[in-house]
Amino acid sequence: MEANKENVSIVVVPFPAQGHLNQLLHLSIVLSSHGLTVYYAALATHIHQAISRLEGWHASTIDLIRFHELPIPPFASPAPNPNSSLFFPSHLEPLFKAFEDVRPHLANLLRSLSISSRRVVVISDNVISFAASEAAALPNCEPYTFRCVPPSVSLPREGQDSPAGALLRSLGLKAPSTDDWISEEMLAFFRSRSESKPEYSGMLINTCRLIEGEFLDFFMKQQPDFIGKKVFAIGPVNPTVITDQTTKPRHHCLDWLDKQPPASVLYVSFGSNTSISDDQIQQLAIGLLNSEQKFIWVLREADRGDAFTELRENGRQNKLPAGFMGRIHGKGIVIGDWAPQLEILSHKSIACFMSHCGWNSCMESISMGVPMLTWPMHSDQPWNSVLVSDYLKVGVIVRDWKRRKEVLFAVEIEKVIKEVMVGDKGEEIKRRARELREAVRQAVADGGSSHTELISFINHITR
Repeated sequence: MEANKENVSIVVVPFPAQGHLNQLLHLSIVLSSHGLTVYYAALATHIHQAISRLEGWHASTIDLIRFHELPIPPFASPAPNPNSSLFFPSHLEPLFKAFEDVRPHLANLLRSLSISSRRVVVISDNVISFAASEAAALPNCEPYTFRCVPPSVSLPREGQDSPAGALLRSLGLKAPSTDDWISEEMLAFFRSRSESKPEYSGMLINTCRLIEGEFLDFFMKQQPDFIGKKVFAIGPVNPTVITDQTTKPRHHCLDWLDKQPPASVLYVSFGSNTSISDDQIQQLAIGLLNSEQKFIWVLREADRGDAFTELRENGRQNKLPAGFMGRIHGKGIVIGDWAPQLEILSHKSIACFMSHCGWNSCMESISMGVPMLTWPMHSDQPWNSVLVSDYLKVGVIVRDWKRRKEVLFAVEIEKVIKEVMVGDKGEEIKRRARELREAVRQAVADGGSSHTELISFINHITR
C-alpha cells in the first residue's frame, strides 16, 4: 500500500474565499499526514492567506504540503459595502470571475503530474467545475468534489411538496426562504458553470454521519448527485483538539482570556467576508453592554479579493457608540484584525459563540463544544442556523432569516445573550454542545465513522 501511495499525486483546488481556502488546507494536511503527496493549488496571495490564518496543527505539518501558485491577471479588489441591503459579499465577484483564468495553468500542472504519477487525484471545491473537466480529460486523472457546506443545505431549495419538504416536516423543521442567499449575478454565474460539470469519481464532505447521517441517507436514495456515487463524510477536517505546538506568536486576546473565569465569555464574530451595517454595530454594542456579560468581539472590515491589498485603518470601530471602548474596560475587548478563532473557541473561558453560521465556524464551534447564537448573513448560513439551532439543538437563533432586512435592536440582542449565557435554557444547550463535541471527536478518532470513511477514501484512490 505504501508503494501505491508514493505513486499517487493529489491536487487540491480551493475556491478563493477564506472559508473554502481554510477547509481545503485542513484537508490537505489530513491527507498528507497519511503519507500522500498533496499539492495545494491556489493564487499566491491566497496561499499566503491560508497559511497565515491556519490554526490548530503542529507547525511542521505545513511542510508536508507542496504549494503550487496559479498565476492570474490583475483583478479588481474593491472594498466591501457594509451597508448594502444584500449581505452576500458582492465585492468579491471580480475575483470569483477572474479565477476562471487559472484554468490553463491548472491544466499544465495536471498534465505534468500525470506523466510522472500512476494516478492523479484532483479534489476541487464543488463550485470549480473546470478543475474536474481538466482532470477528466487525462486518462490517469480522477476528479473528486469537496463540499465546504453541509449537504442538507439543498433541502430548502426543493419546495414544500417535494420529498425533501416532507422530510423536513417529519423532523419538525421549517426551512428558511432561499431569497437573498446569493446575488442574482453570482447565482447565474454558478449555474452556467455547473451545467457543464463532468461526472465526478466521488464526493468528500466536511460533515459526519453523527451530524447529518439522516440527511445523507435521504440523499443516497433521492438525489442524483448522490445516488450510486462514492460519498465520503470525513468531517470535521479541522483539528478537534488544540495543542500549543505552533510557532506563531500568541494572540493578545488569549492572554486576556486566561484571566477570565471558566465559561464566562461570549465570542462574537461574523466571518471573514461579511460586515454588519453601521446601525447594527451601534445596536449590538449596546446589547453587549446591557447584557453585562464578558465578551470578545471581532469587528473588522470584510476581506477584499486580495486580503493583503493594502494596510488601512479599520473604519468599523469608528462606528461604535461614543465612549464604548472606555465602558468595556475589564469586561470585554474588541479585535480589529484577524482573530485566531479556533484557539479562541477551544479556550476554557469561552461560553458561547455569536456567529454568522458559515459552515467552517459551525464545525469549529461544534468541535469545541461551544453553543452558538446564530445570525446568518448569506449563502448556506440561513440553513446552517436552522440546522444548529432547531435540529442539533446546540444554538439559539438571534436574528431569524425573515428579519434579514431589519436592524436588530439592542434589547432583543441582550435578551438572547442572557438566555444562553446565564439562563436555564442555556444550561441545556451547553450540555448538548458538550455531548456533541465528545461524539464528534470520537467520529474522527480511530474506528469512528469519519475516520473510517477517510481511510476508505485513501484506500480507494491508492488501489
